[in-house]
Amino acid sequence: MTERSSSAKSSWGTDQPLVFVVDDDASMRQALARLFHSVQLRAEVFASTQEFFATKRPDVPSCLVLDVRLPGLSGLDFQAELIKADVRIPIVFISGHGDIPMTVRAMKAGAVDFLAKPFRDQDLLDAVATAIQRDRGCRKRENMVAALKAHFESLTAREREIMALVATGLMSKQIAAQIELSEITVKVHRSHIMRKMGARSVADLVRMAEALGVKSPRSPA
Repeated sequence: MTERSSSAKSSWGTDQPLVFVVDDDASMRQALARLFHSVQLRAEVFASTQEFFATKRPDVPSCLVLDVRLPGLSGLDFQAELIKADVRIPIVFISGHGDIPMTVRAMKAGAVDFLAKPFRDQDLLDAVATAIQRDRGCRKRENMVAALKAHFESLTAREREIMALVATGLMSKQIAAQIELSEITVKVHRSHIMRKMGARSVADLVRMAEALGVKSPRSPA
């Protein structure tokens, strides 16, 4: 069964960062849980990757402290499985049997750090802080893109077409010539686009188009 730390008190806010620990050594799991609680970090500990993967994780900034040597699926193989499943959680590896090839493989796959046991508590806390900050940044970007997509969906087909052309750097007169509309009509559409997207300037709109991957099927004149 999954070991939920009794120190993860309900008085902590539901948006508090959460550290997941996967290690087959029970004493190490509990020691790490105590360490994280000592700095007011919530922690949930697991004896295997299967337990962790089967657990519903709250939508809060989080990271995974993962042992490399585990029964069954290794930590490095589990990292690969998470990537395949598009589970994006920053990982801090810990290992008593690490070597350079392991470290290189983990870091190339996006790990935040690779710490050899025994490690200093502060080194682990620093790595976890970096991981949580990375996750916060990713969540912020994902939320921003989600909001942009919602705004983009509110545009008409013609407005989307014009937005894509604006993103290529074309002026209203050039866009009008390409899609066979009057320049005044194009300017009206642009005004609607700016309002619906919440863009404050053309440069702002261009950045939004880039974030959304909006591209025009028409070649600039």
